[in-house]
This record gives sequence, structure tokens and C-alpha cells, in this order.
Amino acid sequence: MARLLLSSVSHHQSQSSCCSRPLSLSGRIALPSSPAARRLRLRVSVAAPTQVSSSAADCNADEVFDAGSPPPFGLADIRAAIPKHCWVKDPWRSMSYVLRDVVVVLGLAAAAARIDSWLVWPLYWAAQGTMFWALFVLGHDWFVFFFFFFFSFIHGHGSFSNNPNLNSVVGHILHSSILVPYHGWRISHRTHHQNHGNVDKDESWHPLPEGLYRSLNSATRMLRFSLPFPMLAYPFYLWSRSPGKSGSHFHPSSDLFQPNESKDVLTSTACWLAMAALLAGLTFLMGPLQMLKLYFVPYWIFVMWLDFVTYLHHHGHDDKLPWYRGKEWSYLRGGLTTLDRDYGWINNIHHDIGTHVIHHLFPQIPHYHLIEATEAAKPVLGKYYKEPAKSGPFPLHLLGDLARSLRRDHYVSDTGDVVYYQTDPNINR
Repeated sequence: MARLLLSSVSHHQSQSSCCSRPLSLSGRIALPSSPAARRLRLRVSVAAPTQVSSSAADCNADEVFDAGSPPPFGLADIRAAIPKHCWVKDPWRSMSYVLRDVVVVLGLAAAAARIDSWLVWPLYWAAQGTMFWALFVLGHDWFVFFFFFFFSFIHGHGSFSNNPNLNSVVGHILHSSILVPYHGWRISHRTHHQNHGNVDKDESWHPLPEGLYRSLNSATRMLRFSLPFPMLAYPFYLWSRSPGKSGSHFHPSSDLFQPNESKDVLTSTACWLAMAALLAGLTFLMGPLQMLKLYFVPYWIFVMWLDFVTYLHHHGHDDKLPWYRGKEWSYLRGGLTTLDRDYGWINNIHHDIGTHVIHHLFPQIPHYHLIEATEAAKPVLGKYYKEPAKSGPFPLHLLGDLARSLRRDHYVSDTGDVVYYQTDPNINR
């Protein structure tokens, strides 16, 4: 008969973390089958108390968790966890953010023009470029689209107000002021939200299949993955989209748009042209150098903010994030591949756009409720939600995430319904 001899362990050891070292009780077993065996002593691990075993199971679950596996919850479960008031749109509150941002933009321009010092201009460019980005986020919040999804779920941005005319007017004014065609980009962004995480159908920062990637010339690959070029891509994307896709955000015949959307696209293009003409007139009156300082340098700062933030919403996590094709893709699984990011004190300036997971799953939630909605949804999301690294006053930590992702996230396999980014070692040489 086996004889179990247990050695004592301290209370401190019994409470130690399962992830730091195994919690075990040390013992010896004497085997009775033969005299030699009876003299053999084997050290064994004895099960820890129930509550510690549960912790160990949790640690093992962390090790084997697969972000590409179907989640054990549905959209309805997440929706039910979010307080009802988070869905309420307050047009007066929304308009207060518009007034705040417009006043800041005009005040910065007036102050910089009056002081007109080269000691001040760099500070102005950084601040005004960030405010242009904030205006873009507000305009993005007013996209009005409704589409039916599987099991009749309805999603739409319309998160500024429930009045589509008000949304459209304010969206046109703000987006045209920063040279963005409102309806053209609204529609392409709708495509992004409808197909987020889908290799073949996504519209924004989607991965290139390996065959398409290999077909690009070396200069194009370098520009796509070498800083600072990807952070200057947005205006070029508006005119010609991404590799493998054709059409323009300005032309109604682009395959981005349905025939019944032609009027909207033409309206936005006309507004964009009116803004371009206004800028040309101001350049003639004030001089190209003054307009460069007042508008065009901040515009490119805005472009860098846009590319930086939108790229990091879908790339750069320490763990590889899945992308989907075919039957493996669903609206929920695609939305769960997005990432929240912390931007420090800039969170408030750009209207908490870093809380991106809930925004992707339920884009109709106004930006001023996203943080509360995210906190309420976390218990449901569990490990499928990736907590963002905390930022200092400035999100400098994200520069490392950006650079690392551009070095390793180059293409995905041409085949397979659940795929992950692969690295081209030659591009980094």
C-alpha cells in the first residue's frame, strides 16, 4: 500500500501567485511492488486547496486563450450590459463640443497671426493640427447611416443627434473645412464598419493578401511600411484608395458608392471644391507663406494624427490579432479585433476616440458616453477586451507600438478563414 508523506508548507507559499511559480505540496510515495521499489522515493505535487486550483486554472486559461475563437457571448449580451442612458443623443451637448472646438481653432489662429513669432509657430502647428483632428472626430461622430445586419441588428453612427439634416449640415461644414469630402468618406467608413476585421471587404487599414503584397514594387512596399510615409497617406487614400482597390472618394462612379448615392457624393465634392477655392483665395490675399503657417502645416499635422490613431486602432498589440474571411467572419468577431488606446490628456481633446471597441460594435453611441459604456461592457467581453496601456501626459508609448507593427505586420496568407499578419524579413533590411 502506497504511503504518502507530506512536508509542511508555509501559509505565505499557499497564497503565492500561480503565475509566478507552481503552488505545490511536496511529498514522497513508497512503492510496495518490490524491496527496491519500496526504497524508491518519488517527489510528487499534491493538489492545492480548491480556491488555489481555480486560480491555477485561470492562469492556464490565460496561456491558451485564442482571440480568434468564437466568443461565448453575443451582441445582445453586450448591449444589455450598457446603461440605457448611454444610447441617448443630446444635440445641445453635442453642439457644445462643436462650439468649443471652433472657438479654440479660431482663437489659436488669431493669436498666432497676431504674435507672428517663429518661437510660437511650432507650438501653434502642434496645437492647431490636433484641433483639426478633433474637428474630424466630431464630424465622424455625425455620420448618418443605417444598415441591417444579421438577425436584424441595426447600426449607425448618427451619434450627434437623431436629426439627419442637422448631422449632414454640421458634418459638411466641419469636414469640408479640413478638406474631407463628407459623404464620400462617410460611405467608405460605413463600409469599414460593416466589414471590420474582414480581409477581403474591410476598407480602412486592412491587410494585404500575400499575392497582392508580392505584386507591389519595392518602392510601394517601402512607402507603405517605412515611417513617416504611412502617416501621410490619408489624402492619397481619398483620391485612389488602397492597393487592390480602385475608385475615388470624390467621384460618384467609384465602386465605393451605390447609384442612389451619386447626389450625396457630388454634394460633398462640391463642398470640398468650394473650400479649396476659399483657401486659394486666402492664399492670394494673405500670401502663400502666411497660409502655409496658418493652415497647411496644421493640416498635415492633422493628417498624421488621423493616420496614427486609425492605424493603431487595428494594429500594434503585443498579441497577434486575427483577421477573418468567409464563414469565420461575423460582425461581432470582426469588431473584437479593434483596440482601445490611451492618449493621456489628449483623450478629452479628441473626444475619447481611443475607446474604439465599443465604438465599432455600437457606433451610434455618442462619444461622451463611450467610456462609461466600455466600463459596463468589460465584464461581458472578458479576455476579448484588451486593456490599453496607460499613457503619460503625451502618448509617447504608442510610437513604439507603431514602429514595431510597421516592422512586422506586412501581409496575411492568401488562404485560410482565420489569418494573422506575417512578416517580410526583406523589407526591414
